[in-house]
Amino acid sequence: MVIEAALIKPVVDVLLGLFKQGDNLRLKHNAEEALREVIRELLQANPDENKAEARIAVAKAAGILSEDVVLAEDMLKKHRAAKSRTNGKAATGRKRKPAATTKSSDTPAAKAPAKSATKKTKPAA
Repeated sequence: MVIEAALIKPVVDVLLGLFKQGDNLRLKHNAEEALREVIRELLQANPDENKAEARIAVAKAAGILSEDVVLAEDMLKKHRAAKSRTNGKAATGRKRKPAATTKSSDTPAAKAPAKSATKKTKPAA
């Protein structure tokens, strides 16, 4: 009996190690798939930034340290920078005018004075 019990523990430890290794491989495979989806998502016109950031975090947690993680992070950072740069602009590239105020000022004193049309010229030397 004692001999059988001594042989069972190493066998069980090996089996548990193999199962754990299989789980780690599956986790890495799923994280790599999530990274591919992130890159695909960020190439779209209106990507979901939060979803992309979460998938990048999953890949990092799985221990994937490849250039795909760096690429996805860089793409996300560039997308956010471009989004903040273009926020508030019209389709033509001009800034939007602020909403019109409800004040109506018809009095001439409220209007800005007109610029003079005369130009100063340099005297000829």
